[in-house]
Amino acid sequence: MHAFQVREREDESEEFTLHDWRRLLRHLGEDPARQGLVDTPQRVHKAWQHWSSGYATEPADILKVFEDGAEQVNELIVVRGIPVYSHCEHHLAPFFGTATIGYTPNGKIVGLSKLTRLVDCFAKRLQVQERLTIQVASALMEHVQPLSVGVVVRCRHMCMESRGIRTPGEETVTSALLGEMRTNLGLRNEFLALAREKG
Repeated sequence: MHAFQVREREDESEEFTLHDWRRLLRHLGEDPARQGLVDTPQRVHKAWQHWSSGYATEPADILKVFEDGAEQVNELIVVRGIPVYSHCEHHLAPFFGTATIGYTPNGKIVGLSKLTRLVDCFAKRLQVQERLTIQVASALMEHVQPLSVGVVVRCRHMCMESRGIRTPGEETVTSALLGEMRTNLGLRNEFLALAREKG
């Protein structure tokens, strides 16, 4: 079910329309006919199309691998500072930060920009950070089949900063280590040290 469809009963669903966004504005105590809000339903609709576009993206379509050029590559490849913009599934509140991805090739490499697109694929779904982290690592392991994969995600969560416990600036860090990254202490330490380094 796409993010724009709201399930009313187990056996029935209908499209979420601009009328529903206007109803939400009224429910919040606003006047949808007010000049500043007239175009808000359309804007929000388009924004959520973008924020939920990951549901229409498959990791397999992103992670096209190359064998040419990978013959001599057997050291850790790390990309840091990958932007993460997502929404938590509990409050629909944004969380955002950066991801670091590292992998040890096994005869195949992937275009570096594809790692950013892979993060985007899973971030543009309703998420929890823990799941997002393991989904990125697992997809890379499945489709590129490297010797090892490591993913570290650092994010700030608006559901914590703007409501509830209200802890501004607090960062949540999650990691996923697969393949040789789990058993090779030197490799794991190298990746985690690179992930901690500031750019």
